[in-house]
Amino acid sequence: MNSRFMHHLRTEADLDTALACLVKLDPRFTQALALSGRPPLRKRPDGFAGLAAIVVAQQLSTASANAILGRLKAALDPLDHAAVLRARPAKLARLGLSAPKIRTLKAIARAVDDGTIDLPSLADVPADDAHRALTALHGIGPWTADIYLLFCLGHADAWPAGDLALQEAARLLLSLKARPTAKEMGPLAEPWRPWRGAAACALWAYYRATKKREGALTTDAADPKLPRHARSSPRKRRPG
Repeated sequence: MNSRFMHHLRTEADLDTALACLVKLDPRFTQALALSGRPPLRKRPDGFAGLAAIVVAQQLSTASANAILGRLKAALDPLDHAAVLRARPAKLARLGLSAPKIRTLKAIARAVDDGTIDLPSLADVPADDAHRALTALHGIGPWTADIYLLFCLGHADAWPAGDLALQEAARLLLSLKARPTAKEMGPLAEPWRPWRGAAACALWAYYRATKKREGALTTDAADPKLPRHARSSPRKRRPG
């Protein structure tokens, strides 16, 4: 796919356009948006620092994640792949990183350093192809890849199918008897292409409004290299 035909969610106007197109594809989103209101854009930094922040935050409360990330940025200024490659594991551990996260950050840093992957350029690669490139890296599972694509690169078609909050929101919106699995979420979202990322934003907001609580982003439960539980927003997924 030529990058000029790809859609991105980089500005508030982009999100407005995407939501308008989504409603035309599936009028049921009118109901969701009426209840939740317009979802936030939630843009994050891209590149190594953006992906590293997602890895750091896994399995932690927002406060703990922010504290560790703050120490990491202060100790490795700037927080880039070269600084992580230079840092001794013992130093990273003192900053609060677990051994699996240290291995993951080191692996990402090596991949960036040797040209195996160019993280910012994934913005101009179709979401499914970019997802495969990310999950080929040690320690990066499907959820981390999709969150990076959606919130750091603004991929309008990124789809975190394994997120438990999205699954529950889809069950409610589509009047399903049971919460769909990650595998089932793929076909359910096909009619929403190329705006699955906007659908995810709308569904997270719908989930929070329906459940009357903040959700929490999850980790890569399907990825054996990472812990099976995590934190953040929306609600964590079950392991397996």
